[in-house]
Amino acid sequence: MRLLVTRPEEGGEHSARELRARGHDVLLAPLLRIEPVANADLGAPPFGAILLSSANAARAIASHSRMGELDLLPTLAVGRRTAEVARMVGFTDVQSADGDIRDLARVAAVRFAGTSAPLLYLAGEERARDLAGDLGGLQLRTVVVYRAVKLLSLPASVQAALSEDRLDGVLHFSLRSAEAYVACAQAAGLLDKALALFHFCLSSRVAGALAGAVHVLIAERPDEAALLDLVGVR
Repeated sequence: MRLLVTRPEEGGEHSARELRARGHDVLLAPLLRIEPVANADLGAPPFGAILLSSANAARAIASHSRMGELDLLPTLAVGRRTAEVARMVGFTDVQSADGDIRDLARVAAVRFAGTSAPLLYLAGEERARDLAGDLGGLQLRTVVVYRAVKLLSLPASVQAALSEDRLDGVLHFSLRSAEAYVACAQAAGLLDKALALFHFCLSSRVAGALAGAVHVLIAERPDEAALLDLVGVR
C-alpha cells in the first residue's frame, strides 16, 4: 500500500522503517512537533516510581538536569515501544503495561500498592485521562515534560500525493495528529480526498477525529505493533 505516516519524527521514522520492511511505500510527514519543556519542575524527592504514557516523555526527560535521580527508579511504560525508548534513554528498571492509559493505571495500582512516596508521572501538556483517579489512592505527581504543537498546513509533497490520488491509507497514532490531518486537509481544499483513504487508527478515540471517513479500521490493542499489523489485514 501507499501510506502516509503523520506522527512526530522519531516515532514516525521508526514506523516508516517497519512498514517499508513489509513492502509498503511510505510518505512520512509529521503533523505534530514535539517540544520538550525546558527545566520542568519535578518537585522534591523521593519518588516511588516513574510512569510514562508516551515515548515522547521518555525522550524529553532524557536531557533533564535531574535525569540522574530518576534512571534507577522502577519505571512503568504504557506500551512496549514506550518501554523500549525508556531503556534507550537510560532507564534501567522498565516494565510495559502493554496497553493504554487505563492499563498503565491498572498495572501501577497493583505493582506499587503500599508505596508511600508519590509516583512521578512524566506527561504531555494535553492528556486524554486523569490518571490520578485510577490509582487506588496512590499519590501521584504529574509533571508536564513536553508539548505537541500542531502544524497548520500539509507539506507540499502530501498535498500533491492527495490531489493526484497517490495515497491509499493513513496511519493515525493520536487524536491530536488525526485532528491536525483533518484540519490541514480542509485548509488545503483536499478534505474529500483525505477522508476517502483507508484510515488505520490506534484507538476508537483517535478515530473520533475522522468524521466523514468511510474506511476506518481500529487496532486490536493501542500500540504501534498492533497498528502496523492492522495495515497487513486490510
